[in-house]
Amino acid sequence: MSVGTCAVVGGGVIGLAVARRAALDGWSVRVHRTGEHGASWVGGGMIAPHSEGWPGEEELYRIGLESLRLWNEGFLDGLPPEVVTARESLVVAVDRADAQDLRTVREWLAAQGQDVTPTRSARDVEPLLASNIRHGFVAENELAVDNRALVTALAQECERLGVTWAPRVAALDETRDADVTVIANGIDAPTLWPGLAIRPVKGEVLRLRWRKGCMPVPTRVIRARVHGRPVYLVPRPDGVVVGATQYEHGRDTAPTVSGVRDLLDDACEVVPALGEYELAEAAAGLRPMTPDNLPLVGRLDERTLVATGHGRSGFLLAPWTADRIATELKVGVPV
Repeated sequence: MSVGTCAVVGGGVIGLAVARRAALDGWSVRVHRTGEHGASWVGGGMIAPHSEGWPGEEELYRIGLESLRLWNEGFLDGLPPEVVTARESLVVAVDRADAQDLRTVREWLAAQGQDVTPTRSARDVEPLLASNIRHGFVAENELAVDNRALVTALAQECERLGVTWAPRVAALDETRDADVTVIANGIDAPTLWPGLAIRPVKGEVLRLRWRKGCMPVPTRVIRARVHGRPVYLVPRPDGVVVGATQYEHGRDTAPTVSGVRDLLDDACEVVPALGEYELAEAAAGLRPMTPDNLPLVGRLDERTLVATGHGRSGFLLAPWTADRIATELKVGVPV
């Protein structure tokens, strides 16, 4: 017997994670989504609270750790094992200033009670690194997922659980036949609830495809600071995802020459062998950001909840968000 009816607006990783959890909890769920690929289709799929941590973001780090635990304690149940593409992160520095930044992060992590493993022989961990790279640290329990495979698998799981699909909505009134609505449509959330402090931040991402005769694909996530710029390399079965730029440019999703050039230059400075790979795709997505970089997850009124503003941490925080929304749904079960 259904607990009640729930409309989820948004078909990205957050909306699908919320919908699956609600269906598992007995709700009759309908997901409103567009036929277009959004930010979830572009992202790298890193589950990396340690290597993305930064001084001043203690609360984001705390919920990231909680979400990493949920990833490892049930969120992957029912999903294909090949969704996970890496189970470790190596964070490295290219020059002396970059190495100092890494020390700052490592010391901050230690102050949070979360030590990582430092190394001055990074090439012993990952032989594909450039010969000048020595300093880094290893985060052994971080993950990476194939973002597109995960979104597809979550949608299939939703269908198996009886979730239905519906077109996008332009106003909340279009979902008032449901007992409760969850706004999870990223940068478009303010169109449904004016005043939500969400803005789009553009991020360009490349996909490099392995070619016969090239050096093999790395087996772990490699994150680097390259002369002050962050870059990440995430393994896929057929190559590597490289990302990501970050700047505000309205709703523009066209990859720029300068953005692609910087990503390629930085990626090849970290792993020179990538220069022989095929440039298979350049894309850009729009991350929903908040002023304090913390997600907006909770209740707006008796019948409306929100789950957006995850910025660069959408995949990391998907289980935590689904869990938090599930708790709110239990509180507001219709009589």
